[in-house]
Amino acid sequence: MDTAVGLVQSYLYMNGYFTVTEYPILELMDDGEYRSVTDVDMLALRIPGAGRGRSDTELSVLSVDPALDIDLDRVDLIIAEVKEGRAELNASARDPKVLRAALNRFGAVPEERIVAVIDQLLEDGEAEHPAGARVRLMSFGSRPPMKRSAKYRWMLLGDLTGFMHRTITEHWAAAQTIQSKDPALSFLLLLEKSVRGDR
Repeated sequence: MDTAVGLVQSYLYMNGYFTVTEYPILELMDDGEYRSVTDVDMLALRIPGAGRGRSDTELSVLSVDPALDIDLDRVDLIIAEVKEGRAELNASARDPKVLRAALNRFGAVPEERIVAVIDQLLEDGEAEHPAGARVRLMSFGSRPPMKRSAKYRWMLLGDLTGFMHRTITEHWAAAQTIQSKDPALSFLLLLEKSVRGDR
């Protein structure tokens, strides 16, 4: 997996999302054979109530990053590109066929509604899934897009890393016990352990 994609996946996990990375988009050719068109870097799903856990004495909720602008009462679906450079969408991420395949991976949209959902995604970067979920087109990168008024939500990798670091340090009593195989999270945990030493 690409390192930047791994970082975004870890960040979204920390915010209560389930993810699929590098989701392949296939096309059926006239001769009956399939060909790979592209892949979507990240598909993410967050269900209302994610991050809540019950202790013996009280209900605790892991805070989510306000920069994600999550509506805690709705299912949130993200279709995202991840770049090491500018947080921009490439042409395939704006291709209606690719968006149709991504939406169908989340859960089929009725044929009579899917064109309107895709059009709204391309126009506003956000759409309403017929089942009531919020669908967002996003890009993550190390630098802002050329046009900061892009018609999709974008976030910087440095801000993601900052949020993850703050969350780990604020919840260190719990975080230090994690035995993670996730490359980005385990690196941040090791870095924090190294800085703290025997303290």
